[in-house]
Amino acid sequence: MDKKIGFIGCGNMGKAILGGLIASGEVKPGSVWVYTPSASSVAALHDEYGINAAQSAQEVAQIADIVFSAVKPNITLKVLSDVASSLNKETLLVSIAAGVTLDQLATVLGHDRKIIRTMPNTPALVNAGMTSITPNALVTPEETAEIVNIFRYFGEAEVIAEQMIHPVVGVSGSAPAYVFMFIEAMADAAVLGGMPRAQAYKFAAQAVMGSAKMVLETGKHPGELKDMVCSPGGTTIEAVKVLEERGFRAAVIEAMEKCMAKSEQLSKS
Repeated sequence: MDKKIGFIGCGNMGKAILGGLIASGEVKPGSVWVYTPSASSVAALHDEYGINAAQSAQEVAQIADIVFSAVKPNITLKVLSDVASSLNKETLLVSIAAGVTLDQLATVLGHDRKIIRTMPNTPALVNAGMTSITPNALVTPEETAEIVNIFRYFGEAEVIAEQMIHPVVGVSGSAPAYVFMFIEAMADAAVLGGMPRAQAYKFAAQAVMGSAKMVLETGKHPGELKDMVCSPGGTTIEAVKVLEERGFRAAVIEAMEKCMAKSEQLSKS
């Protein structure tokens, strides 16, 4: 990639994107400019990755062909409003701010701007992220594909329509929290059975990771994979029976419904 890349803000998620870009070898550190309000943070990123330390958000906006807005959602619109006049007409702005819509972004940047809204999740920090990509009408298919490829450097990415953002929040953006709770609960049970805590977390986490990999790589329905584990009259079906009795599926569905509703509410506030 021969384009100049800019980052305005570079917290955990921004750093995951930056690290993925550099590790891919597709982008040279000298083609990347980063600005954060903390000079020491920018200096640390320069030392770690060899990127250019920008002196201001406006500098990033003026130089970069692709600008990643990676500041906190509650200040995204203010920060972008401040740099709007510094952006070049053909600059592609990529936002990772949860709850900030394409229309809200266009209102501060201009309705003639190329904007992509993304929703990554925290497993991006360990190169196992899932990101939704939502371009506005001015972004070309080639530009969209370019951004999809960037996010695939540290996980998976799919293009989705903006009205699907709320299901994405429920099934991906917020979902790691539910999975962490499930892992913790399974580990607690293993500890109750006498297993040391550290070992219990490892067994539980590996079981979840391996199961997810089976869904992704075999193409089999999750129900079919579940049936493969459940021997007649065995231990697994006994556990499945209790989960069904306690409303496991219904609890997950209801929790995600609430999550999606909250996401919709926040996007209107």
